[in-house]
Amino acid sequence: MTLVNFKKPADHVVFNSPFSGLMENFFRDSLLTREHASFVPAVNISEEESKFNVELSAPGFVKSDFKIELNKNVLTVSGEHKTEKEVKEEVKEKTFTRKEFNYGSFHRSFTLPEGVNAETIDAKYENGILNIALPKKEKEKQADSRAITIS
Repeated sequence: MTLVNFKKPADHVVFNSPFSGLMENFFRDSLLTREHASFVPAVNISEEESKFNVELSAPGFVKSDFKIELNKNVLTVSGEHKTEKEVKEEVKEKTFTRKEFNYGSFHRSFTLPEGVNAETIDAKYENGILNIALPKKEKEKQADSRAITIS
């Protein structure tokens, strides 16, 4: 099978009407705005001397919307969010009511590096940011120098 590029003839006149493409615009993907699209929160991951930090940007959620699980060495963060908005407007003795529902959910998984102390993982949600602290295990202290006894 051969693919051929289609080119419009040079003498083709395009009439730009405000109504041209109305049906195409009505059914195109951008109609599905953020309210209807799947949501994937932005993530920042940083490392300090004593821990790793994972920050997920999830504004509009509440603490109970999140679920954090650790299975073997994989940290999974998921969330589900539901909002309802009702707008009433009165125009010339008529009341117009519009009610919108918004549902969103996400699921993110991270493979943890070796050395994370799984027993002390901590999470908090504040100002639209979910912060997960992944403390590192304390390294076994090894003496830099030691005396060796001769037997």
